Amino acid sequence: MGLGKKKGGRKEPLFGLPAALADLRLTAADRIPNAEDKPKKSAKSSAKRKTEDASDEPPRERKPQAGRSGAKRRSKSRFGAGLGRLVYWGAVLSLWGVIAVIGVVIYVGAHLPPIQSLEIPKRPPTIQIVGIDGSMLAQRGEMAGANVSLKDLPPYLPKAFIAIEDRRFYSHFGIDPIGILRALVTNVLHRGVSQGGSTLTQQLAKNLFLTQERTMARKLQEAELAIWLERKHSKNEILELYLNRVYFGSGAYGVEAAAQKYFGKPAKNVTVAEAAMLAGLVKSPSRLAPNRNPEGAEARAKIVLAAMADAQFITDAQAQASIGHPSYNVKPAGAGTVNYVADWIGEVLDDLVGQIDESIKVETTIDPKLQSVAEAAIIDELAAKSVKFNVSQGALVAMTPDGAVRAMVGGRNYSDSQYNRAVTAKRQPGSSFKPFVYLTALEQGLTPDTMRQDAPIEVKGWKPENYTHEYFGAVTLTQALAMSLNTVAIRLGLEVGPKNVVRTAHRLGITSKLEPNASIALGTSEVSVVELVGAYAPFANGGFTVAPHVVTRIRTLSGKLLYMRQPDEHNQVIDPRYVGMMNTMMRETLISGTAKKAEIPGWTAAGKTGTSQDYRDAWFIGYTANLVTGVWLGNDDNAPTKKATGGGLPVEVWSRFMRTAHEGVAVANLPSSPGGWGLSNLAQAASQVSPPTAAAPGPAPANNSGYRPPPTRANARPEAAAGLDGWLMDRLFGGNR
Repeated sequence: MGLGKKKGGRKEPLFGLPAALADLRLTAADRIPNAEDKPKKSAKSSAKRKTEDASDEPPRERKPQAGRSGAKRRSKSRFGAGLGRLVYWGAVLSLWGVIAVIGVVIYVGAHLPPIQSLEIPKRPPTIQIVGIDGSMLAQRGEMAGANVSLKDLPPYLPKAFIAIEDRRFYSHFGIDPIGILRALVTNVLHRGVSQGGSTLTQQLAKNLFLTQERTMARKLQEAELAIWLERKHSKNEILELYLNRVYFGSGAYGVEAAAQKYFGKPAKNVTVAEAAMLAGLVKSPSRLAPNRNPEGAEARAKIVLAAMADAQFITDAQAQASIGHPSYNVKPAGAGTVNYVADWIGEVLDDLVGQIDESIKVETTIDPKLQSVAEAAIIDELAAKSVKFNVSQGALVAMTPDGAVRAMVGGRNYSDSQYNRAVTAKRQPGSSFKPFVYLTALEQGLTPDTMRQDAPIEVKGWKPENYTHEYFGAVTLTQALAMSLNTVAIRLGLEVGPKNVVRTAHRLGITSKLEPNASIALGTSEVSVVELVGAYAPFANGGFTVAPHVVTRIRTLSGKLLYMRQPDEHNQVIDPRYVGMMNTMMRETLISGTAKKAEIPGWTAAGKTGTSQDYRDAWFIGYTANLVTGVWLGNDDNAPTKKATGGGLPVEVWSRFMRTAHEGVAVANLPSSPGGWGLSNLAQAASQVSPPTAAAPGPAPANNSGYRPPPTRANARPEAAAGLDGWLMDRLFGGNR
């Protein structure tokens, strides 16, 4: 049968090949879908298509308009899906960002002290050091001035800080996002850090609780603490704390200390120009300190004045009128060599009052006028003659006969070297040690008139000589000491015993270790200036030992007494008879001996010069009934000078200082022996003893120092182990004077 249809749409069965082909026809449902196939129409459209396929009618042709609508629908669908994904991932990232921020805040907060335990720390204690007249000499600690309140300050002073450091201070919450953004943009444009975004509150938090390290962790801690400060304190309280704690360079903390240091006036009296300069220092206090960099400080002050005018804190006319008018040329308190005294006080303070937790005032024995005279004497003498004599350093100590230090110079320039050559350094005193030898001899029965031979001497192969390489034969002890004859000192030292000489020196106040050998008579063991001057004091006070001291009282700033020096026990260490004899002998040193240049009009003075081996150290210790003063000149590296002797530069420094120190002081005589030797016997002794005449010179010295190396040194230390000082200790020294 063939293919056909009955009326009514009834399908007729097909047989044969056509039927087989009809069964193999594929429908849309039979096709395997691929990745590019996507549904085009709804299920209703599919059903309709099936119906059409079942009929004999040809399929309808699609209209082009329908294709454009589908493309639009597909585009909208893609946009909607992309927007949804963006919103989703944005929300996810925001959530993780919030979690990360919270985590960082928690981590940073965990490394801070508990907020409930945070308190505004006390100001570090300040040590004020005042002179005998009550004037300020120096300060130690952080040199913080007294706290000042905002109401006591001129209004333009805090406004200067706000104008240049934190214009939005009164509107932010401790952190200024706008300021941070502005600083970030500025730094990017300048390709470097040219502006900071820290608020005054952040700076205060850093100063109070944190270190100065520049790390992200520290900045985050600073931000957290700034927010805490803003919640706990008012804006004015924060500003007041800031002004009293910020660092202004040169050791000054707070506006009061800075105003006193740079302008010599309290903060309440600073001018607009001075306020601008103070505000400008905060950026870089060490670099812009006006006493070190006045040009830089002025340039920065101009920027601050412009900022104040821009913020309408002052008028443009005020800003222009204030340019170049700060009076910062005031010499700050505590400058100069008095800082050597302050350092010495710092070393003994712990022994006197222990650890301090509040500011204190230390009252001292220093006379500011004498301190200035001593400083000028050392500095001027070295400036004039240091090159000629190859002398680079000097030291001076002046004390009353009871041990109260009136002036101390530890070096020519404290800013260049803080090493205290008056207290810490120990040098060979040379012939200035000889009085202890002669005192020991007097105590063993000799007198100033006792005769001894000045002639060549040899001790185990050593042959010390006199400074001039001359010998005068029989001389009195007075003449031998005045002329600083080495051979007589050696003979006396051996006669009385080196150990006894050491005991005498220690009894009078020498604290350093002394070697009891034959060379001790020539001052080969090292001592400090302050202890040698203190050991001479018994000659000026009648034979009583003293303890050199500089502190008399220590009080808190509120007036509480922490320490008061008690009077020394009057321990007689020299018999008054021998005091008079020694004063007679050392007086002759200034009349006819090695210190003839030393003179104080109207006053009786005595003393002894000293010059160590190869002119390495030059000394003079001289005294009156009013002051005992010692001077040392030399080089820190122990290098030889160009024949600088104790009778030269040291005597000149001593005379300049002592003449000024005795102006207007009532004249007093040195102690003399009761009913025996004293200064009144000097003329009689001189008439009884003929002046020495040079005897035949001894053998020529091996070198210009007057020493011959010993043929054997069984008791000497190896030079490699003992060093130069040991080498000098092991020999008998000529050339000492």
